[in-house]
Amino acid sequence: MLDRAVIDALFPADLPEPEHWERRYPQRSLAEGAEVTRFGPSPTGFVHIGGIYVAGIDQDVARRSGGRYLVRVEDTDQSREVEGALEQFERGFAYFGLAADEDIARGGDYGPYQQSAREEIYLSYVRHLLREGRAYIDFATKEELASITSRQQATKLPTGYYGSWALWRDAEPADVRAKLDAGEPWVVRFRAPEDTGARVRFTDAIRGSIEAEANRNDVVILKSSEQSPRLPTYHFAHAVDDHLMRVSLVIRGDEWISSVPVHQQLFDALGFEPITYAHIAPLMKQEGGSKRKLSKRKDPEASVDFYIEAGYPADAVLYYLRGLANGRLAELPLRQALAEPIRLAECGVAGPLVDLVKLDDIAADHIATLSGEDILEAVRGWARQFDAELLAVLEAEPELALRALAVERDGAENPRKDLKRWGEFRAVYGFFFPQLHAAVTGPEDERIAALGVAPEVVRAVATDFVADYRQLDDGQEWFQQIRDVAAKHGFARNAKEFKKDPEAFPGSIREASQIVRLALTGSTRSPDLHAVSQALGREETLRRFTALAG
Repeated sequence: MLDRAVIDALFPADLPEPEHWERRYPQRSLAEGAEVTRFGPSPTGFVHIGGIYVAGIDQDVARRSGGRYLVRVEDTDQSREVEGALEQFERGFAYFGLAADEDIARGGDYGPYQQSAREEIYLSYVRHLLREGRAYIDFATKEELASITSRQQATKLPTGYYGSWALWRDAEPADVRAKLDAGEPWVVRFRAPEDTGARVRFTDAIRGSIEAEANRNDVVILKSSEQSPRLPTYHFAHAVDDHLMRVSLVIRGDEWISSVPVHQQLFDALGFEPITYAHIAPLMKQEGGSKRKLSKRKDPEASVDFYIEAGYPADAVLYYLRGLANGRLAELPLRQALAEPIRLAECGVAGPLVDLVKLDDIAADHIATLSGEDILEAVRGWARQFDAELLAVLEAEPELALRALAVERDGAENPRKDLKRWGEFRAVYGFFFPQLHAAVTGPEDERIAALGVAPEVVRAVATDFVADYRQLDDGQEWFQQIRDVAAKHGFARNAKEFKKDPEAFPGSIREASQIVRLALTGSTRSPDLHAVSQALGREETLRRFTALAG
């Protein structure tokens, strides 16, 4: 074992002892049963929708128990940091209303909330383990590590750095000092307990009792001396931070279950009280006859930005995610489900499927309950970031926008549900606005031509419709104008009559109605024509028919 003086010389002379940090970060004054949870995004990539899923559970469990929810940026792997990732985290958390009680922006008594700013804290505890003989200096090179792995594989032994395979685990102090004096790069490894056949058991807040093989590997806890700042690995940083931030419950993906044995050993070696883990099943995607994890590399909907850029209402997405976490919440109305608690005991151990069709239905149902003013404000907020032209139109024509949104919604027993995302507003309602509407250009317009009605008949219908047009309040009376002009130009009264003798008619009342629909909306599918004309007003309605008449 190295002399204390040799160990201490590897660290800053004024480095505090662990007791300093224990006093600096005392136990929190919280009521019994209050949970302190944390979400730890890593800026090595953009946040996955699964991160919003877990963060939502973290926030809900902490706040409903009277505890605290904190966000700690886990940026110890700085070589893989992605530019803009932190900004994307903040954007995602803000969009979905997942503000933490403590984080980089808000601060708190248990910060810094960014691991790269906590170097001094980690070094205190690494030095402590070296002094206790629970860790050691290691000089193994990449080539030596690769050779160890190759030989273990050849002899069908578990791979890793442990026991007799750990080259510097029991090295002579003189050999270690010689390497240090020579300036060789080194890491610090945790000295795992030697009973490699042991089994460990722990209780997961979601999965119950779990048994696993004890950790045998001497994991790296402090990265190479060539690095600055000198940062630990995730395993060690997690143990120190969760202890000092007084986290009581760690909710994380089930890929971390296999790390619990080493985390237990680290907590024990450091003299920390163990904490409770809850391992969440990952979000899945159906692919053919099988399921796989939702992947940021393969699936656009895995990215949080996908939902923001598409303009999914945040409440609809949160409601959907809560329903994936606890099935009972999916059976409740949205507002009630958002107010109900998420219960860890009701989280499944099989990954729930992310189904965008289902989410679209939820979003459409939700938007249908909102007032026109609320929808307009939300669309403006989305357009402010993603569609400057649409924003300018909405700012210039707010009353027209509200009239458009009222069509088949205000006072309707079954309001229209054709808007699922704010990003669809232009496609669904754009025809109401002259600035956005792709008007038909005449009988030869391909949309009109597709009806199969002769151009001269189309022109005559449009001309007569304009000549006799009245802006009527009664929908039946208004539609009678279409029947009258259709009869005048020989259209069949119904599709059955037309089908019986198609040569005798230019079309049926259906085709005549579609001429009107295309003139008003540019599409063969639209809301009620009378309601559309009322929203557009007499002047704009006539302008569009005049364009068709040429």
